Parts: sequence; C-alpha cells; structure tokens
Amino acid sequence: MLEEAGEVLENVLRASCLPLGFIVFLPAVLLLVAPPLPAADAAHEFTVYRMQQYDLQGQPYGTRNAVLNTEARTAEAEVLSRRCVLMRLLDFSYERYQRALRQSAGAVVIILPRAMAAVPQDVVRQFMETEPEMLAMETLVPVYFAVEDDALLSIYQQTQAASASQGSASAAEVLLHTATANGFQMVTSGVQSKALSDWLITSVEGRLTGLGAEDLPTIVLVAHYDAFGVAPWLSHGADSNGSGVSVLLELARLFSRLYTYKRTHAAYNLLFFASGGGKFNYQGTKRWLEDNLDHTDSSLLQDNVAFVLCLDTLGRGDGLHLHVSKPPREGTLQHAFLRELQARPPQQIQQEQLDSVMDWLATQPRAAQLLAKDGPFLSTLEQQLGRYLKDVKQHHIRADKRDPEFVFYDQLKQVMSAYRVKPAIFDLLLAVGIGAYLGMAYTAVQHFDLLYKTVQRLLKAKTQ
Repeated sequence: MLEEAGEVLENVLRASCLPLGFIVFLPAVLLLVAPPLPAADAAHEFTVYRMQQYDLQGQPYGTRNAVLNTEARTAEAEVLSRRCVLMRLLDFSYERYQRALRQSAGAVVIILPRAMAAVPQDVVRQFMETEPEMLAMETLVPVYFAVEDDALLSIYQQTQAASASQGSASAAEVLLHTATANGFQMVTSGVQSKALSDWLITSVEGRLTGLGAEDLPTIVLVAHYDAFGVAPWLSHGADSNGSGVSVLLELARLFSRLYTYKRTHAAYNLLFFASGGGKFNYQGTKRWLEDNLDHTDSSLLQDNVAFVLCLDTLGRGDGLHLHVSKPPREGTLQHAFLRELQARPPQQIQQEQLDSVMDWLATQPRAAQLLAKDGPFLSTLEQQLGRYLKDVKQHHIRADKRDPEFVFYDQLKQVMSAYRVKPAIFDLLLAVGIGAYLGMAYTAVQHFDLLYKTVQRLLKAKTQ
C-alpha cells in the first residue's frame, strides 16, 4: 500500500494534478505566504493613568471602575459596546467621548503625544475646556490616559484601520475581514479601586516672629501646593499652583533676611502656610483655621490678624492681579500694600533659584491623593521652609469616618497589556477548514483504489 501511495504521489507531482496538489500542499503554502507580524508583537505593556475618582461632600465624581479586559476599537467603529475605545488627543472630541459612554463602552483610553509642546494650542485649549465636563459626570466606564510610543501607535493604527473598514464594507467583506484581521485584547494589571479611608491631607506651616511686644499683629501668607487635573498622575500644575508655592518660598527667603537685622526687623509676625487640599474646597486651610481658633493660647490667628495674602496662579502673564472682597480703604495695610505693589519693581529676587523651584514643582504630580505625609515632595517642601522659618511643622487632617467631606480612591496608575488576538469567528472558520481538510484526506485514504485508478486513467489519457 505504501509503495502504491508513493507511486501515486510521484505521478501526481509529474502530472501536476491540481485538486490533489491543493489538498496536500495548501497548508504549507498558507504558512509560507502568511504576512509577518507588524511592529507591535504578540503583547505590549504600557503605563496608563486613570481618570479622577473621588467623593466631595457626598457627591461622587469621575470614573467608578478600574478593571478592564476587553477588545480594542477606535471611535470610528459602529459598535463600541463592551469595547475598549482608543482615542488620540489630536482626534479627541467631547461628542466622541459621550458616544462611547452612551454605548456602554468597556473603557476609554486617550493617547497623549510624547511632546505636548508640539500639540496645536487650539487642541490643548479644547481639551482643557472639556476636562471639567468629563469630571463633573460620574461614569462606570474606566477612563485612562497613556503616553504614545511606537508600539502603542502601531496598535492604534491597526485598530483604526479595522474599525474603519467594518463601517464601509459589505456584509461578506466584513465577515471576511473579521475572520482574518488581528485584534487586540486590552487588560489592566490592577484590581477594582477602593476608598483610601485613612488618607491624610498634609499642610506645612512656619513663622517669623516680629520685633516688639508679644501681641503684635500677624500677616498670613498662604499658598496651596496641590494640583488638579482629569488624571491625578498627570496633574503637575505649574501655574496652579506651582507659581504660588515658588513665590511663597521666595518670600520666606527674603523676609528671613530682613528679620535677621534689627534695622529691618518689622513689628509684624509673619505666618507662612503651604496648604494641602486646596483643590478640594480648601480642606487643608479650612481645618487649619478651625484648629488654630480652637487653641487660643498658642495661635497667631486670633483677634490681631492684620492681613491675609493668598498666592495663586501668579505665572499667567507678566502682570499681577490682586483680588479683594471690597476696595481697600485708604490708610489700611491692604491699601498700603496695593500702592507699594504698583509703585515699586521687585528687588533682590533670585531668578535662577525661583526658576529651579518652578522646574522642580512642574515635574511633580501633586494631586492631593498622591502626596503622603512622609513622601519626598512634602519632606522637601518642609525642608525648604525650614531653611528660612522657625517652628516649621506639618498639619494633618483626616476625613471623618461617619460623614466624610472627601473620599479618595486608589488604582490611579496601572500597567495595561495589549495582547494580539484573533476573533472568535476565526477559530470557528479555522475549525471548519481543518475539519474539511481532514475529511478530504480521510476520504482519499478510504477510497485509495478509486483514486489510484482515476490517476492512472488521467496519465494514460495525457500520454495518448
């Protein structure tokens, strides 16, 4: 039997019998001509930053979910339900974002350019205007941000091509493309988010004591250090409020020099306060005031506060804007401050040191839910204030367990994996193809005598 099979195979090769050649050699040909994998290999891992999730005064904000395991699509796809929708910032619009939420998408991943400075300003402005609307709406859809790299860009382009072709092709073309195209399964490494019940909001205070009697008036200088944005790990806040903190540190340096010499030592106590939770209804400042007013024996914030100056968003443009509850009356300290501010240019400011502080602040994610009391940022801030001020210390607040004013959540930074997968219909068609191939091979073996006679007749007819 084996000798006969070998003879038949030799005759088939000599005669180029097309049907049987297809049966024998088609699998090998398909393997040889299969296209190579694109730039993104079987799996790619990248860091994602989840959108804000917090409760404020009992009202939930942001996304309430942190788990993802679903197939990727782009916004061009017709059906987004239970799909991970990929959007580039350059193509982002609030309407597309809303459409993904309305269709109950599995997740939304917004891809940010590597160089934000190269993004057109109108695109940045449009997204900044959209941020408050995104945060104001509570959603169960996980929303992530990722920084673009070559592999992630390749994944997006392949997914975009697949999504676009499904919307414009016929039913047969869609079925064929669905069966042969490569898809990507997006999976996050984290677990479901949970509340940080014992999280502390930390503030730092220090003072310079005035020259003279014990009951000197106090001038309070305040700046909140925390930043706020749609994603906590991307909230650097150079202007709001890195500029205010840098000016607070520079004022502490300048006044520490003035208070060193008796001739320039003023008859005012100076109280410096870098507050936390400024973006959450000024929680740090509020509780600090309450605690100081409850301790009348050691507080400078009693009846003799002459002036309070809050430093915020000072880096926007070359001018300074003083916001007051009412126009200051002539003869008051506030009026004198405004007059001096308008009349005298800044002097003895160390621009290089101010710039270095701003650069340091602008590279630090400073969302309130990321800054631990013993973390590097607050330790460095406390150390810097301690160089110029006395009695520098931290002030901590914790949300009430029964009726919390604020609640923060974890799982704000995760690793997402993109796995190259084939759709389920591909497995079905592959099983049908393999079954058909095996059925044909089985039939050929079972009726080998008939096949042998058929091949012999074909060879005789060809030789004649």
